Amino acid sequence: MPGHALEPALLPTPLVDCTDEAFARAGVELRLKRDDLLHPTVPGNKWRKLGPNLAAAVEQGHTRLLTFGGAYSTHLRAVAAAAAALGLESVGLVRGEELAGRPRNWSLRAAEQAGMRLEFLTRAAYREATGRAEGEYGPEALQRRWGPCLVLPEGGSNALAAIGAAAIPAELPDLGGRDVVCCPVGTGGTLAGIAAGLPPGARALGVAVLRGGEGYLEAEVARLHRAGYGREFDNWRIDHTHHGGGYGKVPPDLAASAGEFERRHGIPVERRYVAKLLAALADLAGAGAFPRGTRLTAVVTGLPDPE
Repeated sequence: MPGHALEPALLPTPLVDCTDEAFARAGVELRLKRDDLLHPTVPGNKWRKLGPNLAAAVEQGHTRLLTFGGAYSTHLRAVAAAAAALGLESVGLVRGEELAGRPRNWSLRAAEQAGMRLEFLTRAAYREATGRAEGEYGPEALQRRWGPCLVLPEGGSNALAAIGAAAIPAELPDLGGRDVVCCPVGTGGTLAGIAAGLPPGARALGVAVLRGGEGYLEAEVARLHRAGYGREFDNWRIDHTHHGGGYGKVPPDLAASAGEFERRHGIPVERRYVAKLLAALADLAGAGAFPRGTRLTAVVTGLPDPE
């Protein structure tokens, strides 16, 4: 990532063996790629995805970044922190106009403290703004409203982001036919990068964290592959059965299983993305979905919420 003001990243991130009884019974190994430890203020997959975009912003002479996110968006906080470190302005368009008059939650407060200007949109306006369509919140309108700026998509997932995430498998030694590299899927950029970066024989598995993404998320990953690599890949798939009820929802049984994993392994588990990934892998292994001898590498994409 460019700029001397940003603290250096921890690369390569640690790789930790977490095989336990549930996986051992299925003849499957589990290890964690600890991308949650990658950077103190731009954590996990956000650093991977933002790095090439920020390099492009600086190279193109941009002074302002504009992006989108929900009330607890890690992406908004990461863009705010990275922009501040590089001396860039940042604007965040937030889903939910009702949040404007409320006390800021810890996540939005952190974004504002890093210098990000927040504008709260109705859900209809937010869909328009993130839908790449013209209108009151279309791309040209955003440039008129906020001035020249580099617009980063929701979640930061674009072709450059996928290229950044392709460095993850490059840090995994000896990948081959028995390997499945796994990650949670919100907008598809991390999965797209992992799949593109795999050597022949290895496969990628994404676990959708939002409900109703069947078909849409697959199309997004394929779109990112075409945009970033000029081709599609057939070495990945998305599981849609472990979203826990929808984006941001953490049912009690999921929270309990995440807590048990933390106690067994001493590794903190972020609930809205990583817990769903780990629960999916345990369920799939127990159901015999992976051939015996499979080695699963789960990418820990972020840190638990502080409250």
